[in-house]
Amino acid sequence: MKQGIILIFCLLSLQYGYANEIVKRNTVTLMSYNIRNAKGLDNVTDYQRIADIFVREAVDIVAIQEIDSVTGRSKGVDVLKELSERALMHAVYGASIDYDGGKYGIGILSRERPVRSYSVALPGREERRQLLVVEFDRMIVGCTHLSLTSEDRLLSLPLIRKEAARAEKPFLLLGDFNDKPGSDFMIAMEKDFSLLSNSRNLTFPADEPRSCIDYIAYYDSGEKQIEARPFTVISNSVLAEKIASDHRPVVAQLRFKVGRDEIFRTVPYLQNPVDQGVTVMWQTNVPVYSWVEYGTDTLNLNKVHHLRDGQVICNNTNHKIRLTDLLPGQRYYYRVCSREMTLYLAYYKEFGCTATSPFYSFTLPSPKQTDFTAFIFNDLHKNQVTYDALLEQVKHLTPDLVFFNGDCINDPADEDQALEHLSLYCAKVGASQLPAFFLRGNHEIRNAFSIGLRDLFDYVGDKTYGAFSWGDTRFVMFDCGEDKPDDHAEYSGLNDFTQLRLDQREFLAKEVAGETFKNASRRVIMGHIPLFGNDGRYNPSYEIWSDVLQKASFDLSISGHTHQFAFHPKATVNQNPFPQIIGSGPEPERAVVMVLTKKGSVMTIKVFNTKGEIVHAAEL
Repeated sequence: MKQGIILIFCLLSLQYGYANEIVKRNTVTLMSYNIRNAKGLDNVTDYQRIADIFVREAVDIVAIQEIDSVTGRSKGVDVLKELSERALMHAVYGASIDYDGGKYGIGILSRERPVRSYSVALPGREERRQLLVVEFDRMIVGCTHLSLTSEDRLLSLPLIRKEAARAEKPFLLLGDFNDKPGSDFMIAMEKDFSLLSNSRNLTFPADEPRSCIDYIAYYDSGEKQIEARPFTVISNSVLAEKIASDHRPVVAQLRFKVGRDEIFRTVPYLQNPVDQGVTVMWQTNVPVYSWVEYGTDTLNLNKVHHLRDGQVICNNTNHKIRLTDLLPGQRYYYRVCSREMTLYLAYYKEFGCTATSPFYSFTLPSPKQTDFTAFIFNDLHKNQVTYDALLEQVKHLTPDLVFFNGDCINDPADEDQALEHLSLYCAKVGASQLPAFFLRGNHEIRNAFSIGLRDLFDYVGDKTYGAFSWGDTRFVMFDCGEDKPDDHAEYSGLNDFTQLRLDQREFLAKEVAGETFKNASRRVIMGHIPLFGNDGRYNPSYEIWSDVLQKASFDLSISGHTHQFAFHPKATVNQNPFPQIIGSGPEPERAVVMVLTKKGSVMTIKVFNTKGEIVHAAEL
């Protein structure tokens, strides 16, 4: 079998939606800052100035050193509480010593409410020192301000290491270590800790820094493989804050990697089964590098990625992979794979784990295949209760393909809303193993994500209209556009469906004159707004296409839009040259699903309501 996969990943122009929320939730900004009790180098004690730094940098957790609590020096102010209220953060204080009628020590501010906290005494001959340990949902943070004495710092290390080693979550150490890179203490510490901050960025003194003594570190117990970390360091820096304190703040932004079971957002769904190929689409919660593994069995698989202009397309959340050169009538097995990408830089990439789907299978029909069953839904208007009820009535049938004939993902406000319903439609009908066609209705054209909606599909011919063959039956799909004139006030001058309809007239004329259409055993035309029986409503498509349609030998036209079921035999409305069937609306009491079946040369249509009653049945 020839390996012919075309990978067409689509970047949704800044439309990350829910996926972006996952990334945001997994991103944590840490800061370590010796604030000198909020007294700046200008000798002004300014709590707001310090709090503004936390807010401006959008820090999630900040470890603070040199903090008074209701001392005479601070004029009775609880400094950490003052900062927490100004920055709107939770506070945990660790008093190291009694001082001037109050306390003096270290603290941690956080956006997230801590799970628990405790302190561990550390050596300090000039003053008592401590390790303040605060546990959060996914990590444990230790804040410290180590002794000025080298011996005390070295004696502190086993105590810090002991706390880090017994932590059941990632342990991060932040603080003023009072030591420079390359010292005995730093060399010993880095045997078990990896620096997440850059020690080449100097932190002290703030106005003209000459050394680095403030750090952010991660306890890796000697395991120095970056890939083994549960997070990626997205960035690190020392802020150029020269006045607020005698130290500069150290910042590191981390992105926690997701688990395998968190990577996939949707199950895969099949699209565009034409030209001996099919497109596999799916979405992920985080940016990934994705591929498909497929073959005629589950043991001998082809794993392929696609180079576009020499580059692998990756680091995205919407995935569209085309399998080509497939043999008609051959059953294929496939699974989709996505590996999280937590960092994509010019000269460095970092990955998380890989999620692999179960195996799915599909078969493309041969040109001579006569039999098929198709489900047609319309005007669901995102009503999953109605959809479930309709599926229940046809669960005894096995479809080969399914059509969603417009106004099923209506008025999409954003990608999240569209994917919520798209994924449910596809998963419930089994679109991982049969192709699903989403035709555009007038309500899919409305709202903010209407333009981005097409990125979630692989349209036949890359247009919202087109034609394809399923075995010896030809399907033609059309797009009428909106149901009001382009100059209607609702559209704000942003629509031009006249040109779209003119383009389709040319397409239809070419299609019905082609040999594929003429040689088809049966021919079905489908689109949201009815060509016939539209109850006198605005219908420019018919006016533009009528001369072509009157000469076309279709067996059936299938539509929706009116929210009223109807079947119009040939020559009963507007001299319709072929039967017209119209689906109903989204309410459970009136909704219907159509089942189009062909066995040999006999094609039939049955229409079921949500009670399982056959509303209409006809041989075509």
